[in-house]
Amino acid sequence: MREYPAIVGFIGVVILFSILSDRFLTLSNFVNVLRQVSMQAIIAFGMTVVIISGGIDLSVGSVFALSAAILASIVRNNSIFLGILSALLVGAAFGFFNGLIITKGRLQPFIVTLATMAIARSLTLAYMEGMPITGFPDSFRFIGAGDVVGIPVPVLIMFALLGLIFYLTKYTKFGLYAYSIGGNELAAKLSGVKVDAYKISFYVLSGLLTAASAVILTSRLNSAQPTFGVGYELDAIAAVVLGGASLSGGKGSVIGTLFGALIMGILNNGMNILNVSPFYQDAVKGIVILTAVLVERED
Repeated sequence: MREYPAIVGFIGVVILFSILSDRFLTLSNFVNVLRQVSMQAIIAFGMTVVIISGGIDLSVGSVFALSAAILASIVRNNSIFLGILSALLVGAAFGFFNGLIITKGRLQPFIVTLATMAIARSLTLAYMEGMPITGFPDSFRFIGAGDVVGIPVPVLIMFALLGLIFYLTKYTKFGLYAYSIGGNELAAKLSGVKVDAYKISFYVLSGLLTAASAVILTSRLNSAQPTFGVGYELDAIAAVVLGGASLSGGKGSVIGTLFGALIMGILNNGMNILNVSPFYQDAVKGIVILTAVLVERED
């Protein structure tokens, strides 16, 4: 519980909404929550590594939209494989660009990713001309809307990526150096760590996972929208913070991030079941995030 404090919050919101509504604690509703959370959680996994290393990525929402646009146009006219590959390359390219400018330009991650957020959003709107892209093969829909033995494919993808990122952060130099750089970048550099190269790799991972999430949502909705990804960067950061990570770097875990994303998803789901006005829902989520940060600060 000390390592993953978000588990306490997760249990708390589950108990709360179970008491408030008998429609909440059902298998079908929990599966629905997992399906809805999966896309935001995948983005948040990449954000976790970036934040652990002392950075931040505000461009994920816009990169999500651009990746979806490229994916949709290629899948509609060519092949599913080429479309997915192209979307992943777009995500990786933006991640590489972010990391390169941050490390070689010696600029703050907040400023760089804020700029690339605007660039990617503008490119998306220009590429799509403000219009959605639809008309995909039925086989493409399996990625976002299919299931295996009753488990939604997006949920399976989410847990597979969770396992991969957990392994990378806990048992490889990739993860060790992320924590080291976030904890004390100068000490890591003096210890012989290739800080710039690893920082770039963290942003590339964030871009790749963002693009993977875009593939899932595009498949699920059977369309790509120019407004895709709006606010996703805030949801991802919120999940990471609720998961126990420190925005100053050196602390955090993807397990905690998963539970942080689940807390956000359950709040949305539970408030909808209780017919809470959408005008108040963001305020409730904001209060929860502030409370989590204050508790973590006191600890």
